[in-house]
Amino acid sequence: MNPVRKKRLYVVLAILCGVSIAVALALSALQENINLFYTPTQIANGEAPLDTRIRAGGLVQEGSVQRSSNSLAVDFVVTDGAHGVTIRYQGILPDLFREGQGIVALGRVNADGVLEADEVLAKHDENYMPPEVMQALEQSGMKQQHDAATAAKRESAQ
Repeated sequence: MNPVRKKRLYVVLAILCGVSIAVALALSALQENINLFYTPTQIANGEAPLDTRIRAGGLVQEGSVQRSSNSLAVDFVVTDGAHGVTIRYQGILPDLFREGQGIVALGRVNADGVLEADEVLAKHDENYMPPEVMQALEQSGMKQQHDAATAAKRESAQ
Protein backbone atom coordinates (compact mmCIF):
# COMPACT_ATOMS: atom_id res chain seq x y z
CA MET A 1 0.00 0.00 0.00
CA ASN A 2 1.42 3.34 -0.94
CA PRO A 3 1.99 5.97 1.82
CA VAL A 4 -0.72 8.39 0.55
CA ARG A 5 -3.43 5.72 0.67
CA LYS A 6 -2.23 4.58 4.07
CA LYS A 7 -2.47 8.13 5.40
CA ARG A 8 -6.00 8.55 3.97
CA LEU A 9 -7.07 5.27 5.56
CA TYR A 10 -5.84 6.45 8.96
CA VAL A 11 -7.69 9.76 8.58
CA VAL A 12 -10.93 8.01 7.61
CA LEU A 13 -10.60 5.56 10.53
CA ALA A 14 -9.91 8.42 12.96
CA ILE A 15 -13.00 10.30 11.72
CA LEU A 16 -15.15 7.16 12.05
CA CYS A 17 -13.89 6.57 15.59
CA GLY A 18 -14.58 10.20 16.54
CA VAL A 19 -18.11 10.11 15.12
CA SER A 20 -18.79 6.78 16.86
CA ILE A 21 -17.66 8.16 20.22
CA ALA A 22 -19.77 11.32 19.75
CA VAL A 23 -22.88 9.28 18.90
CA ALA A 24 -22.32 6.96 21.87
CA LEU A 25 -21.99 9.92 24.26
CA ALA A 26 -25.11 11.60 22.85
CA LEU A 27 -27.19 8.43 23.18
CA SER A 28 -25.93 7.90 26.71
CA ALA A 29 -26.91 11.45 27.70
CA LEU A 30 -30.35 11.08 26.13
CA GLN A 31 -30.92 7.75 27.87
CA GLU A 32 -30.28 9.33 31.29
CA ASN A 33 -32.71 12.21 30.67
CA ILE A 34 -35.70 10.19 29.46
CA ASN A 35 -38.59 10.21 31.96
CA LEU A 36 -41.24 7.74 30.84
CA PHE A 37 -44.79 8.10 32.21
CA TYR A 38 -46.36 5.19 34.09
CA THR A 39 -49.87 4.91 35.51
CA PRO A 40 -50.48 3.56 39.03
CA THR A 41 -51.82 0.36 37.44
CA GLN A 42 -48.58 -0.15 35.50
CA ILE A 43 -46.51 0.48 38.63
CA ALA A 44 -48.67 -1.92 40.69
CA ASN A 45 -48.27 -4.59 37.96
CA GLY A 46 -44.47 -4.22 38.09
CA GLU A 47 -44.13 -2.72 34.60
CA ALA A 48 -42.19 0.32 35.86
CA PRO A 49 -38.43 -0.20 36.13
CA LEU A 50 -36.93 -0.13 39.63
CA ASP A 51 -34.40 2.60 40.51
CA THR A 52 -34.95 4.43 37.21
CA ARG A 53 -36.34 7.97 37.15
CA ILE A 54 -39.93 7.92 35.88
CA ARG A 55 -43.05 10.09 35.90
CA ALA A 56 -46.24 8.80 37.52
CA GLY A 57 -49.57 10.52 37.79
CA GLY A 58 -53.18 10.27 38.74
CA LEU A 59 -55.60 11.62 41.30
CA VAL A 60 -54.54 12.06 44.92
CA GLN A 61 -56.76 9.64 46.83
CA GLU A 62 -59.07 11.20 49.41
CA GLY A 63 -57.82 10.70 52.98
CA SER A 64 -54.43 9.32 51.93
CA VAL A 65 -52.17 12.31 52.68
CA GLN A 66 -49.98 11.67 55.73
CA ARG A 67 -47.60 14.41 56.80
CA SER A 68 -44.71 13.91 59.18
CA SER A 69 -44.95 16.01 62.33
CA ASN A 70 -41.22 16.74 62.57
CA SER A 71 -40.11 17.07 58.93
CA LEU A 72 -41.30 17.97 55.45
CA ALA A 73 -41.88 14.31 54.57
CA VAL A 74 -45.30 13.45 53.18
CA ASP A 75 -46.79 10.16 51.94
CA PHE A 76 -49.90 9.99 49.77
CA VAL A 77 -51.61 7.59 47.39
CA VAL A 78 -52.18 8.39 43.72
CA THR A 79 -54.82 6.37 41.89
CA ASP A 80 -56.08 5.93 38.36
CA GLY A 81 -59.29 4.29 39.57
CA ALA A 82 -58.06 0.74 39.22
CA HIS A 83 -54.94 0.74 41.40
CA GLY A 84 -53.13 3.11 43.71
CA VAL A 85 -49.44 3.71 44.32
CA THR A 86 -47.90 5.28 47.41
CA ILE A 87 -45.71 8.30 46.75
CA ARG A 88 -43.18 9.48 49.32
CA TYR A 89 -41.97 13.06 48.96
CA GLN A 90 -39.56 15.12 51.04
CA GLY A 91 -40.11 18.84 50.57
CA ILE A 92 -42.70 21.54 50.14
CA LEU A 93 -45.67 20.48 48.04
CA PRO A 94 -47.09 22.86 45.40
CA ASP A 95 -49.78 25.28 46.59
CA LEU A 96 -52.35 23.64 44.31
CA PHE A 97 -51.72 20.14 45.72
CA ARG A 98 -54.82 18.68 47.43
CA GLU A 99 -56.79 15.47 47.67
CA GLY A 100 -58.89 14.56 44.65
CA GLN A 101 -56.74 16.58 42.23
CA GLY A 102 -54.47 15.39 39.42
CA ILE A 103 -50.72 15.43 39.96
CA VAL A 104 -47.57 14.15 38.29
CA ALA A 105 -44.65 12.98 40.43
CA LEU A 106 -41.09 12.42 39.21
CA GLY A 107 -38.92 9.93 41.04
CA ARG A 108 -37.80 6.34 41.39
CA VAL A 109 -39.79 3.23 42.33
CA ASN A 110 -38.13 1.30 45.16
CA ALA A 111 -38.27 -2.45 45.82
CA ASP A 112 -41.43 -2.01 47.96
CA GLY A 113 -43.33 -0.45 45.04
CA VAL A 114 -43.26 3.03 46.62
CA LEU A 115 -42.38 5.95 44.36
CA GLU A 116 -39.68 8.04 46.06
CA ALA A 117 -40.47 11.38 44.42
CA ASP A 118 -37.99 14.21 44.05
CA GLU A 119 -40.50 16.50 42.33
CA VAL A 120 -44.30 16.84 42.49
CA LEU A 121 -46.21 18.86 39.91
CA ALA A 122 -49.81 19.97 40.43
CA LYS A 123 -52.19 21.34 37.85
CA HIS A 124 -52.22 25.11 37.41
CA ASP A 125 -55.99 25.68 37.29
CA GLU A 126 -59.11 23.68 38.01
CA ASN A 127 -59.79 22.79 34.36
CA TYR A 128 -56.31 21.54 33.44
CA MET A 129 -55.04 18.03 33.97
CA PRO A 130 -51.77 16.64 32.57
CA PRO A 131 -52.47 14.71 29.34
CA GLU A 132 -50.95 11.49 30.69
CA VAL A 133 -53.15 11.62 33.80
CA MET A 134 -56.25 12.34 31.68
CA GLN A 135 -55.49 9.37 29.45
CA ALA A 136 -54.96 7.05 32.45
CA LEU A 137 -58.28 8.16 33.96
CA GLU A 138 -60.09 7.62 30.65
CA GLN A 139 -58.66 4.10 30.36
CA SER A 140 -59.77 3.20 33.88
CA GLY A 141 -63.23 4.76 33.47
CA MET A 142 -62.66 7.14 36.39
CA LYS A 143 -62.71 10.33 34.30
CA GLN A 144 -66.50 10.69 34.49
CA GLN A 145 -66.41 10.37 38.30
CA HIS A 146 -63.69 13.04 38.52
CA ASP A 147 -65.60 15.39 36.19
CA ALA A 148 -68.78 14.98 38.25
CA ALA A 149 -66.92 15.62 41.52
CA THR A 150 -65.24 18.72 40.07
CA ALA A 151 -68.60 20.06 38.85
CA ALA A 152 -70.14 19.46 42.28
CA LYS A 153 -67.29 21.32 43.99
CA ARG A 154 -67.69 24.21 41.56
CA GLU A 155 -71.43 24.44 42.25
CA SER A 156 -70.99 24.35 46.03
CA ALA A 157 -68.36 27.13 45.83
CA GLN A 158 -70.81 29.43 44.03
